[in-house]
Amino acid sequence: MSRVAYYLLQKHKLIAVHNLTRSFPEKPLNEILQIVKDTYANFALTFIEFLQILYLNRDNLHRWVSVKGLEHYEKACNEGKGVLLFTAHFGNWEMGNAALAILSKPPIFMARILDSPFLEEITTCVRSRLGIGNIHKKNVMTSILSQLRKGEVLKLLIDQNAAAREGVFVNFFGRPACATTGIALMAMHTGAAVLPVFTTRMPDGRYLTEIGPKVETVNTANRDQDVLQNTQNYNTIIENHVRQYPGQWLWLHQRWKTKLVQARRIKS
Repeated sequence: MSRVAYYLLQKHKLIAVHNLTRSFPEKPLNEILQIVKDTYANFALTFIEFLQILYLNRDNLHRWVSVKGLEHYEKACNEGKGVLLFTAHFGNWEMGNAALAILSKPPIFMARILDSPFLEEITTCVRSRLGIGNIHKKNVMTSILSQLRKGEVLKLLIDQNAAAREGVFVNFFGRPACATTGIALMAMHTGAAVLPVFTTRMPDGRYLTEIGPKVETVNTANRDQDVLQNTQNYNTIIENHVRQYPGQWLWLHQRWKTKLVQARRIKS
């Protein structure tokens, strides 16, 4: 699947090459192209492995996933103010969701509705079998705040391009990238704990889910500056992890599509 996509989907391949050459100007072209191939392979595997989640349980989880930093997660859950987990389209985030659901408190996964109703129904069904909730991004802020006040855990993918009206510009791989402000605003409003989590494919084919310690929320009297600083902190953590395993991130996406000039036009 990944080899066919690599040779046939030229538009996405070119997007990935452009993103990578701008992000890693020191890397030669042959290394850039290998990362692109790895990216295609990673997402083909993520797609194929998704239904395996149905067969995971406490007895066989170790064959697929090991978890590091679970104590950070459980400590945050016990604070009682809700938990905001942030991650990226990296590795196999669905396996990470499953591992948390089996070993501790199942998260509520926040994502946009898929374009295919068939795939949307399948993904919702598979996640729900392990107690993983589903919230769609559009017009759900009231519902999200209510869940956090109940002490629930929300997991969000925050690495994609945001429209100029919906985000702030942060430094991401040395370039201005428009990033969603939702998680920063929710953390500042509710006091919920914010933790990074990444599920990385290891050389032996198994996964390592790493949960980082709580990222302290900057919350001073300067709301706009606080939102920007918190959002930058989250994206810096994502960048640092992607730099370690560049072939497992979604370079095929137009992450830097929104330009600074668009934000300036809105302000003017």
